[in-house]
Amino acid sequence: MSGSDSHIGVFKLWIGRSITSTNADLDSYVRLVAKWQKVQNLVSRETPGDLWQRHILDSLQLLPLIGASETPIRMLDIGSGGGFPALPLAIALKGRDFSMQLVESNARKCAFLRAAAREFDLPITVHTDRIEAIDPQSIGVVDIFTSRALAPMPLLLSYIHRFWSPESRALLHKGREFGEELKSADSDWVYDVLKHPSATDADAVILDIRALSPKR
Repeated sequence: MSGSDSHIGVFKLWIGRSITSTNADLDSYVRLVAKWQKVQNLVSRETPGDLWQRHILDSLQLLPLIGASETPIRMLDIGSGGGFPALPLAIALKGRDFSMQLVESNARKCAFLRAAAREFDLPITVHTDRIEAIDPQSIGVVDIFTSRALAPMPLLLSYIHRFWSPESRALLHKGREFGEELKSADSDWVYDVLKHPSATDADAVILDIRALSPKR
């Protein structure tokens, strides 16, 4: 039995299509993370089962928020680390018209991200740099930003805003302190936000940010 079998019903609902090959690729990705984890600290020390619940499914819950539109999707993941949520999303989005850029300052983690992108033939570009050092022109237009456990909201919004366009949105994983983080962000930023309860953690949310601008 694969580590994903117990989650397959939810997974089908999120993806909205046949998932046999996607499920196999995600199981392979879990094995790849476990292999690299021996020499590189990609995630905290989890069992394979915990990887599925705490990292794979936590990443894939963004799928219904991204939606099933056939228009091209240009994504930017900030602070990509061990590849969550970016790589599970990219694997699940295979067959869609999308591209994804990943920003990570740790060179060894970038080596893993590039290896995974090659192994699963994903339309991913990895930037080995800090997000604040990257020229927005080198990234281009971003439709959807993602980030997981990178920085408090005020700082995270300052990172994102440099690349923001009128049609952009951000899907941000946040933990139990999200309310305080939003209050802190309100002093410097104006934005619309929807709070989607996390499907994997009762104390967490996905913040769906739109119409971001600095407070004047």
